[in-house]
Amino acid sequence: MKLATLANDSRDGVLVVVSKDLTQCSAVGHIAPTLQAALDNWAVCGPRLGRVAESLERGYQPVQRFHERDAMSPLPRAYQWADGSAYVNHVELVRKARGAEMPESFWTVPLMYQGGSDSFLAPRAPIVVEDEAYGIDMEGEVAVIVDDVPMGASREEALRAVRLIMLVNDVSLRNLIPAELGKGFGFFQSKPSSTFSPVAVTPDELGDAWQEGKVHLPLSVDYNGEPFGRADAGIDMTFDFGMLVAHAAKTRRLSAGSIIGSGTVSNKMDGGPGKPVSEGGVGYSCIAELRMIETIETGKPTTDFMKHGSKVRIEMTDARGKSIFGAIEQVVQSA
Repeated sequence: MKLATLANDSRDGVLVVVSKDLTQCSAVGHIAPTLQAALDNWAVCGPRLGRVAESLERGYQPVQRFHERDAMSPLPRAYQWADGSAYVNHVELVRKARGAEMPESFWTVPLMYQGGSDSFLAPRAPIVVEDEAYGIDMEGEVAVIVDDVPMGASREEALRAVRLIMLVNDVSLRNLIPAELGKGFGFFQSKPSSTFSPVAVTPDELGDAWQEGKVHLPLSVDYNGEPFGRADAGIDMTFDFGMLVAHAAKTRRLSAGSIIGSGTVSNKMDGGPGKPVSEGGVGYSCIAELRMIETIETGKPTTDFMKHGSKVRIEMTDARGKSIFGAIEQVVQSA
């Protein structure tokens, strides 16, 4: 089942069920007006939405044309957005570039920060940043939306609570991060609003690509019209989503509609840090990782961060090359 939120005159939009090919949708206000309302009563709403999805595919359902440009993020705002760092290769590169050793615990306990969840960007909305000197970067990720998760949930319990999966552009302002982290109180100004894919899908929609809490498909990141990243989200993921959700729920319960992110998707290559797509590698899901490799290899980065006018596209396709979640397409604009 695929779900989306179309923009209307409210903050939270209107929930629709989307066809597998992303061309049509059906309004489901009689079941739940918004995605959050459906998640709040998933035991009842989930099966009913599933029946609409089946009828939609069989041609029995009233439909309208689905346009990704009309979609908001599936949850335009959420009670909680916590982003992990499941791909430890990414963390290792960042620390290595600045000559810092990586603590052994980073391989056994995931990093996680609590991001702003009151105003997610629509998947076609611009990334508005006042100053290019902030170091504007995209971060291609995968995220899950969970049902209620009890405090202290096991990995298996946490994984069973996953209701929907989507893609993320977790925008970062890299040049603001060091000063914020240096104060010992975490990200805030350096993490503006994130963006999620036009469509969120149930795990069964991914078929065999959803295994052991991981999405085993490449994440396509194009930058200014050129292939930038093709890293496989199922490879080098040290902490699966069951582990990430359980980590978030260690000392608190998670409410239905909480979003947990994977962190930047990152692959090694032949035991090394990876290569650009243009050199036969799978590339990168953020500019910072390429800059880290440039620093390691030459002593300084040579690739600039995003500028006003820069464009990013993030998408994932199935084995037949069909888009699963729709595409995040954004342009950086000045304030």
